[in-house]
Amino acid sequence: MASRIRLEDRECPLSTTVQHVGEWWTLLILHDAFDGYTRFDQFQQSLNISTSMLTTRLKTLVADGLLERRPYQTNPVRHEYVLTERGRSLRPVVVALAAWGNQHLAPEERAMILVDARTGEEAEPVVVDARTGRSLDDSEMYVFTAGPAASEAMRARYTELERRRPEPDPSASE
Repeated sequence: MASRIRLEDRECPLSTTVQHVGEWWTLLILHDAFDGYTRFDQFQQSLNISTSMLTTRLKTLVADGLLERRPYQTNPVRHEYVLTERGRSLRPVVVALAAWGNQHLAPEERAMILVDARTGEEAEPVVVDARTGRSLDDSEMYVFTAGPAASEAMRARYTELERRRPEPDPSASE
Protein backbone atom coordinates (compact mmCIF):
# COMPACT_ATOMS: atom_id res chain seq x y z
CA MET A 1 0.00 0.00 0.00
CA ALA A 2 1.31 3.42 -0.88
CA SER A 3 2.23 5.51 2.12
CA ARG A 4 -0.38 8.11 3.01
CA ILE A 5 1.61 9.41 5.93
CA ARG A 6 2.45 13.09 5.86
CA LEU A 7 6.12 13.95 6.05
CA GLU A 8 5.60 15.89 9.29
CA ASP A 9 3.83 12.91 10.90
CA ARG A 10 6.56 10.33 10.27
CA GLU A 11 7.45 10.23 13.95
CA CYS A 12 3.85 10.14 15.22
CA PRO A 13 2.99 6.64 16.51
CA LEU A 14 -0.66 7.09 15.55
CA SER A 15 0.24 7.90 11.94
CA THR A 16 2.67 5.01 11.63
CA THR A 17 0.19 2.58 13.22
CA VAL A 18 -2.57 3.63 10.85
CA GLN A 19 -0.15 3.05 7.99
CA HIS A 20 0.08 -0.61 9.08
CA VAL A 21 -3.52 -1.39 10.08
CA GLY A 22 -5.69 1.46 8.84
CA GLU A 23 -6.91 -0.32 5.73
CA TRP A 24 -10.42 -1.83 5.94
CA TRP A 25 -9.49 -5.40 4.99
CA THR A 26 -6.44 -5.45 7.25
CA LEU A 27 -8.47 -5.07 10.45
CA LEU A 28 -11.00 -7.68 9.29
CA ILE A 29 -8.24 -10.18 8.45
CA LEU A 30 -6.63 -9.56 11.84
CA HIS A 31 -9.99 -10.03 13.54
CA ASP A 32 -10.36 -13.40 11.80
CA ALA A 33 -6.80 -14.31 12.81
CA PHE A 34 -7.68 -13.51 16.45
CA ASP A 35 -10.63 -15.91 16.02
CA GLY A 36 -8.18 -18.65 14.99
CA TYR A 37 -8.32 -18.52 11.20
CA THR A 38 -4.95 -19.22 9.60
CA ARG A 39 -5.61 -20.46 6.07
CA PHE A 40 -6.19 -18.50 2.92
CA ASP A 41 -9.48 -20.24 2.14
CA GLN A 42 -10.76 -19.59 5.68
CA PHE A 43 -10.11 -15.86 5.37
CA GLN A 44 -11.60 -15.77 1.88
CA GLN A 45 -14.76 -17.61 2.88
CA SER A 46 -15.25 -15.62 6.08
CA LEU A 47 -14.71 -12.22 4.50
CA ASN A 48 -15.97 -12.86 0.98
CA ILE A 49 -12.87 -11.04 -0.25
CA SER A 50 -11.38 -11.36 -3.73
CA THR A 51 -8.34 -13.60 -4.15
CA SER A 52 -6.18 -10.73 -5.37
CA MET A 53 -7.16 -8.40 -2.51
CA LEU A 54 -6.61 -11.11 0.10
CA THR A 55 -3.23 -12.00 -1.42
CA THR A 56 -2.17 -8.35 -1.32
CA ARG A 57 -3.35 -7.81 2.26
CA LEU A 58 -1.72 -11.03 3.54
CA LYS A 59 1.59 -10.11 1.87
CA THR A 60 1.46 -6.71 3.55
CA LEU A 61 0.63 -8.20 6.95
CA VAL A 62 3.57 -10.60 6.59
CA ALA A 63 5.91 -7.81 5.44
CA ASP A 64 4.80 -5.67 8.39
CA GLY A 65 5.59 -8.52 10.80
CA LEU A 66 1.99 -8.98 11.97
CA LEU A 67 1.53 -12.43 10.43
CA GLU A 68 4.02 -15.19 9.70
CA ARG A 69 3.61 -17.30 6.55
CA ARG A 70 4.36 -20.98 7.28
CA PRO A 71 3.96 -24.12 5.20
CA TYR A 72 1.43 -26.60 6.60
CA GLN A 73 1.41 -28.98 3.63
CA THR A 74 4.19 -30.03 1.28
CA ASN A 75 2.53 -31.67 -1.73
CA PRO A 76 1.29 -29.30 -3.03
CA VAL A 77 2.86 -26.64 -0.85
CA ARG A 78 0.22 -24.75 1.14
CA HIS A 79 0.82 -21.99 3.63
CA GLU A 80 -0.96 -20.73 6.69
CA TYR A 81 -0.81 -17.25 8.18
CA VAL A 82 -0.14 -17.21 11.91
CA LEU A 83 -0.18 -14.18 14.17
CA THR A 84 3.24 -13.06 15.38
CA GLU A 85 3.75 -11.56 18.82
CA ARG A 86 3.55 -8.16 17.16
CA GLY A 87 0.25 -9.14 15.54
CA ARG A 88 -1.16 -10.56 18.77
CA SER A 89 -0.33 -7.30 20.54
CA LEU A 90 -2.91 -5.57 18.33
CA ARG A 91 -5.79 -7.56 19.83
CA PRO A 92 -6.57 -4.99 22.54
CA VAL A 93 -6.78 -2.32 19.83
CA VAL A 94 -9.27 -4.38 17.81
CA VAL A 95 -11.23 -5.17 20.99
CA ALA A 96 -11.35 -1.45 21.84
CA LEU A 97 -12.53 -0.56 18.32
CA ALA A 98 -15.30 -3.18 18.49
CA ALA A 99 -16.30 -1.97 21.96
CA TRP A 100 -16.47 1.60 20.69
CA GLY A 101 -18.73 0.47 17.86
CA ASN A 102 -21.00 -1.49 20.21
CA GLN A 103 -21.17 1.44 22.61
CA HIS A 104 -23.14 3.32 19.95
CA LEU A 105 -25.65 0.52 19.33
CA ALA A 106 -28.62 -0.70 21.30
CA PRO A 107 -27.85 -4.11 22.88
CA GLU A 108 -30.24 -5.89 20.49
CA GLU A 109 -28.41 -4.36 17.48
CA ARG A 110 -24.98 -5.79 18.36
CA ALA A 111 -23.88 -8.53 15.97
CA MET A 112 -20.77 -9.40 18.00
CA ILE A 113 -19.93 -8.95 21.67
CA LEU A 114 -16.91 -9.74 23.82
CA VAL A 115 -17.65 -12.25 26.57
CA ASP A 116 -15.73 -13.99 29.33
CA ALA A 117 -14.99 -17.45 27.86
CA ARG A 118 -15.57 -19.11 31.25
CA THR A 119 -18.78 -17.41 32.33
CA GLY A 120 -20.31 -16.17 29.08
CA GLU A 121 -20.84 -12.77 30.70
CA GLU A 122 -20.40 -9.75 28.45
CA ALA A 123 -17.18 -7.83 29.06
CA GLU A 124 -16.97 -4.05 29.04
CA PRO A 125 -13.55 -3.26 27.57
CA VAL A 126 -11.77 -0.11 28.72
CA VAL A 127 -8.26 1.13 28.15
CA VAL A 128 -6.48 1.75 31.43
CA ASP A 129 -3.12 2.88 32.67
CA ALA A 130 -1.32 -0.32 33.74
CA ARG A 131 0.38 1.50 36.60
CA THR A 132 -2.69 3.09 38.21
CA GLY A 133 -5.61 1.15 36.72
CA ARG A 134 -7.33 4.44 35.84
CA SER A 135 -9.27 4.74 32.57
CA LEU A 136 -7.40 6.65 29.89
CA ASP A 137 -10.52 8.19 28.34
CA ASP A 138 -10.24 11.39 30.39
CA SER A 139 -8.49 13.88 28.09
CA GLU A 140 -7.92 16.29 30.97
CA MET A 141 -6.27 13.65 33.16
CA TYR A 142 -4.14 12.07 30.41
CA VAL A 143 -2.57 14.11 27.62
CA PHE A 144 0.05 13.47 24.98
CA THR A 145 3.41 15.20 25.20
CA ALA A 146 6.68 15.04 23.29
CA GLY A 147 8.74 11.92 23.93
CA PRO A 148 12.51 11.54 24.13
CA ALA A 149 12.92 11.05 20.35
CA ALA A 150 10.65 13.96 19.38
CA SER A 151 11.84 16.35 16.70
CA GLU A 152 11.89 20.08 17.28
CA ALA A 153 8.57 20.38 15.39
CA MET A 154 6.95 17.76 17.63
CA ARG A 155 8.35 19.44 20.76
CA ALA A 156 7.02 22.80 19.56
CA ARG A 157 3.57 21.30 18.97
CA TYR A 158 3.31 19.94 22.50
CA THR A 159 4.86 23.00 24.09
CA GLU A 160 2.12 25.07 22.42
CA LEU A 161 -0.61 22.64 23.47
CA GLU A 162 0.69 22.61 27.04
CA ARG A 163 0.70 26.41 27.11
CA ARG A 164 -2.99 26.46 26.09
CA ARG A 165 -4.02 23.72 28.54
CA PRO A 166 -5.83 24.81 31.70
CA GLU A 167 -4.12 24.21 35.03
CA PRO A 168 -4.88 20.71 36.40
CA ASP A 169 -7.32 20.45 39.29
CA PRO A 170 -5.31 18.96 42.22
CA SER A 171 -8.45 17.42 43.70
CA ALA A 172 -9.03 15.41 40.49
CA SER A 173 -6.07 13.12 41.25
CA GLU A 174 -7.86 11.59 44.23
